Amino acid sequence: MELIVVDEEGVEHALEALDGWRVMEVIRDWGLPIKAECGGACACATCHVYVDAAWRDKIARPGPEEEDMLDLVPDTADGSRLSCQILMNERLDGLKVRLAASSQPEEAVA
Repeated sequence: MELIVVDEEGVEHALEALDGWRVMEVIRDWGLPIKAECGGACACATCHVYVDAAWRDKIARPGPEEEDMLDLVPDTADGSRLSCQILMNERLDGLKVRLAASSQPEEAVA
């Protein structure tokens, strides 16, 4: 299956994704710049992405822990999610997300 990730420059990357993997893991393992400091524990909000409008109703709603973490992010907008909380599955084949500035490692921002 495929995950489409739009980077900070607006370039789309089509990444192969495995069933059950977190969106954050796919992004990180393909080498795109994402902090993901807590490794998927929903404890840092450094894997913030924006889910494309066409996909927002197809993924599970954020839970209370994710909503609390998103409250700490300075650049939230419609479609803001923590990519560690979205698990890939066949229904999400083709999911499109955009990396948030707050998820970028310092060296990627410079």
